[in-house]
Amino acid sequence: MHTNLRLYFIVILLLGMGIGLILYKHFALGFPLSPDDKKPVWTIEAKIDFVARGAPIIVSFALPPKTSDIAIVEEDFASPDYGFSELVSPTGRRAQWSKRTAAGPQTAYYRLSMYETDPASETDPADLPSEPEKPEFDEVLNTAATTLLDQVRSRSANTETFTRELIATLNSNAPSQNQSLLLNEHSNEEYKTHLIINLLALEGISARIVRGLYLKDGRRRQTLTNFVEVYIGGQWLLFNQNSGEIGKPKNFLIWQRGDQSLLDVVGGKNSQISFSIIKNIHSTRNLVVRDSMNKQAGIIDFSIYSLPIEQQNAFKMILLLPIGALIVVIMRLLIGIRTSGTFMPILIALALIQTTLLTGILIFLTVVGTGLLIRSYLSRLNLLFVARISAVIIVVIAIIASISIISNKLGLDQALTVTFFPMIILSWTIERMSVLWEEDGPREVFIQGGGSLLTAVIAYLFMTNRTIEYLTFNFPELMLVNLALILILGQYTGYRLSELYRFHALERRNVSGKR
Repeated sequence: MHTNLRLYFIVILLLGMGIGLILYKHFALGFPLSPDDKKPVWTIEAKIDFVARGAPIIVSFALPPKTSDIAIVEEDFASPDYGFSELVSPTGRRAQWSKRTAAGPQTAYYRLSMYETDPASETDPADLPSEPEKPEFDEVLNTAATTLLDQVRSRSANTETFTRELIATLNSNAPSQNQSLLLNEHSNEEYKTHLIINLLALEGISARIVRGLYLKDGRRRQTLTNFVEVYIGGQWLLFNQNSGEIGKPKNFLIWQRGDQSLLDVVGGKNSQISFSIIKNIHSTRNLVVRDSMNKQAGIIDFSIYSLPIEQQNAFKMILLLPIGALIVVIMRLLIGIRTSGTFMPILIALALIQTTLLTGILIFLTVVGTGLLIRSYLSRLNLLFVARISAVIIVVIAIIASISIISNKLGLDQALTVTFFPMIILSWTIERMSVLWEEDGPREVFIQGGGSLLTAVIAYLFMTNRTIEYLTFNFPELMLVNLALILILGQYTGYRLSELYRFHALERRNVSGKR
């Protein structure tokens, strides 16, 4: 009883550790569970043009913030003969190009490759609003603003509905006199953004400008779009200043928060900036591995990914062995298939992966069949066991070499991979089958040989499945789950399926006899 309890404890521990690590890698690190999972990677190029006046030049450009909802794959900065530095301040990141003197048209480039992630939305406790400053309006505008705010307040219930109603009122197709005074005829999107923020400040509501870029493939000469972000209920909510919709739109990259300038050029004039966007599709797994390696995540830094590529390719095959072992356990303990040894089906399955299924089966049958004929002849020479098995090994090598040479002459490239078959195991199998033939007859040889080949083929089908190959390599924690299942199956002492089939026939005869 105590042994069973210890076994169940070990099994539960292995299952918990294996499944827990898999879930952690999937949900926390973003590893996909499917090899076909892909993500769009957006490449955004910002082109800055200006005319230098022949004096020292300093160009300062706001960079997008590093937030949890985007993963930056690559950043590039380019400008001819300019010095460059990246500055970080409480207001955000900025790129700065500088040059002692320059004249005429100048161009600087910033390129960003990124993809969106799906983190849980959390409010940054450090990103708290400051007390809104009351804007200064002249007497006429102040009266219009107060009247407009009174009307909006009467039609709203809380800060969120107040903001939405204010935006809807300012965008009305039939503006009132107060709206016309506040917006004036020459207002633009930038003016409207600041007007909304100022009106909210009069109401004691903290708000700020947000500039962002709609991500659309193949777009050129794009400009940033303004949104309004309002502090409501302990978090910042994003409002579309034209429609009042709440939340960040799909495929929208927030480039800058706050009222700081997007671009400053000292020593130049006629500065302008445009954005070009292109979309590429990348494997999610590759992106997550690269991002995790850059962040030096412990579970990735001390994993197979840290090994050289050659060793990683070797582990792709090695990590399939537990799947083959589980198939052998199921076939022998649950189904009742008899095999020639425990490891032979797994090794045959590995060889089949290299040689392809049909070619591998033909090679296996040829080598074993020829080996059995030669082994039967050696048995007449009354050799000792050690000499006999050594002779069989040499014979197997000679057979494999002959198959390789003949297939090469015939142009059969697939048969050249015959060397992947484990020669020692093949020799031992031939010896065992020969002894089995002498002791139990050819029927038992065909049963165990066929069972080994059947089990190897089933293991091959599982081990060559794309999803299983992907999961075993990218989630090696599955070995713990695999081990737990094998430990549980090792306790099974009931009937095999093959035995149920035999006893079912016996039961039918007993029932017929009673009648």
